[in-house]
Amino acid sequence: MRPRLQIPRPHRRGFLTAAAGLLGVSALGGCDRFAASPTGQRTLKLGEDANMFVQRLLLTPASLAKEFPDSEISPWFKPNGTIDPPDRAYKALAAKRFEGFTLRVDGLVERPQSLSLADLRALPARTQTTRHDCVEGWSAIGKWTGVPLSELLQRAGLKPNARYVVFHCADTMEYAEGGGEDEAEPDKTANPGMQSRPEGAENQASDSQAAGAEAPAAEGDESQGTPIRYYESIDLTDAYHPQTILAYDLNGAALPVSNGAPLRLRVERQLGYKQAKYIMRIEVTEGLKGIGEGGGGYWEDRGYEWYAGI
Repeated sequence: MRPRLQIPRPHRRGFLTAAAGLLGVSALGGCDRFAASPTGQRTLKLGEDANMFVQRLLLTPASLAKEFPDSEISPWFKPNGTIDPPDRAYKALAAKRFEGFTLRVDGLVERPQSLSLADLRALPARTQTTRHDCVEGWSAIGKWTGVPLSELLQRAGLKPNARYVVFHCADTMEYAEGGGEDEAEPDKTANPGMQSRPEGAENQASDSQAAGAEAPAAEGDESQGTPIRYYESIDLTDAYHPQTILAYDLNGAALPVSNGAPLRLRVERQLGYKQAKYIMRIEVTEGLKGIGEGGGGYWEDRGYEWYAGI
């Protein structure tokens, strides 16, 4: 009998390295001009598409990221990026331990939801101890507990044209010139896609700074202009993955502000900047072009890959 071909599981960053090889031409000179050109944009997109295609070819939608025993939990889960959102409305919620917090689930859903933190904690929960890999090269293992995103989507009921799930967050990354806005409701902005900071306690600002992005404004003063808040998105394949949860606990205790309280996304088969923190609203959409600058996330709008599979 012929031996069965064994395909090794890719290393967590293997596909990113392979995709980077496709970009080698841009590093030979004139890379800025190349990256800004139509050809450069197509090449960048090709690398991302290859990463997504190969990972999903080798991994079924239910394939799980490795989970670890409690003995391997990191003594400290690095809270870089946004660690204390400056927005006044967020600070008011945090001061009351998120007593008045409400998560909105809307967009292309049959039954829009409005859920308090107590409501979320009453829903079926999942606990998983996984490794967070930052684009900067560091990692940490944490024990996350939260509600599976699939549970919320099933409660809301998706319309037939639903394709993406967008996470709108509370932290202001920067300010657009002209006009301010009332920050009384952190989940509502003039452009709801232009929200919040990069993710997962860690990957929000720190991952961006690794790519040379500017640091966020230090204060939450809307008089500086229209707040541009962090946002992220995933498709329905990742949204329904069993390890995709909205975490409210870390290592057996309520999620700290520095790590994304009251809710942060855990989508375990992707890099850290996809793990959006400070989630205020979930919007189900057919596409991403009308949100933010159309890249599917704050850092994606600034050059990061939308699909960050590992």
